[in-house]
Amino acid sequence: MALRDFFSPETVALPLQASSAEGVLPALVSLLHLDERSADTLLRILRRREELGSTGVGRGIAIPHSRSLVVNRVRLAYGYLPAGTAWHAVDDRPVHHFFLIVAPPIEVSNQYLPVLGKIATFAKEPDVPERLSQLTSAEGFFKLLEEKGV
Repeated sequence: MALRDFFSPETVALPLQASSAEGVLPALVSLLHLDERSADTLLRILRRREELGSTGVGRGIAIPHSRSLVVNRVRLAYGYLPAGTAWHAVDDRPVHHFFLIVAPPIEVSNQYLPVLGKIATFAKEPDVPERLSQLTSAEGFFKLLEEKGV
């Protein structure tokens, strides 16, 4: 299982079209191209998840994630916010890189937690935040994932 398999060029935003923390989740969800009702449902679920505890893992990276009936398979999106935004991350630093993970409540292949783990491992690589910040295309994003073996 490679992370690349869960992304498409349309689910990578360089830069993410958001001007504040409040706009990040809607911008990420829009990358999944869901119908309006499904997008609204997913936004409510993701906001509730953030209220339970920030998904900001530190070093400028957040991994908002949830399970929802609005998808029938694991879906990922990535967005880069050049200016960064406060996200109550574990290190209290602004977040620039957002990896969205959405999975159905029940999945036979059980990919949700392994995908979350792969992204967390990727995020811990010393050079990843800086290299993500330098990307200008989805193709470059995919090459970085491949290079890092995730």
